[in-house]
Amino acid sequence: MSVRLIRAPWELLKRVFGWLVLYEAWNKVRLSWTAVGLRRFETREVGRLGVSPPPRALVATVIATYRRPESLRRAVAAALGQTVGDQVVVVVDDGAGLPDLPSDPRLYAVSLSRNVGVAGVVRNVGVRLSRSRYVAFLDDDNVWERDHLERALAALEAPSGGPDGVYTALRRVSADGTELDVLSVPFSRRDSAHASFLDTNAFVARRTRALHFSRLRRTPSVLPREDWELIRRYSRRHTVRHLPVPTVRYLANPDSYYTTWL
Repeated sequence: MSVRLIRAPWELLKRVFGWLVLYEAWNKVRLSWTAVGLRRFETREVGRLGVSPPPRALVATVIATYRRPESLRRAVAAALGQTVGDQVVVVVDDGAGLPDLPSDPRLYAVSLSRNVGVAGVVRNVGVRLSRSRYVAFLDDDNVWERDHLERALAALEAPSGGPDGVYTALRRVSADGTELDVLSVPFSRRDSAHASFLDTNAFVARRTRALHFSRLRRTPSVLPREDWELIRRYSRRHTVRHLPVPTVRYLANPDSYYTTWL
């Protein structure tokens, strides 16, 4: 029997359901056990780190970080420098320790009790520590243009009725600052089953029960990434729209602790 004939059912399934959907289904079968302990750890950390009352604002920006002090300061500056002032910035360090950060009443920075190495869990802690109508995400090696939140919120709070979540275009750059390209793809659940164009650095969404990351332990070789999983799952019952304006400078970072996605 030829290899082509053997692979025919798999190729048919990929065309019908999408290879990313199939891979994620397989991830849940083989990795679900890892989420049990990670969920418990996440809940314990939220209880340990939480303050009363929790930080409140129109939008909470969650920044996950690990051993990148200088780039973290740039990310924090980009978040605090937004034209939208009604926000809180929650930095969650994955157990390495925090560097000195600006003194700003909108900034709340915490460290996990140990390194967990799962980006979804780190970000979930930040989401759960804050209270806001909307949540935005920024990794420690990326920055936003000053109007990123302003543009997103204008769409989300449109008088005629906005979507539940939006993502802007990504201006992808190399480590030396050279612009590589601009990733700007209109949202389509069908297309997202076949191509990974969703990244939470560009995503701002209404806070609902669906706005949490997968807790599967995803090594760099596990596809799809937690960004894709979150936005695709969120879009199952929420409207998501693309804003074709590049407001994120995304570092195509070969040394990323969380992802090798380019």
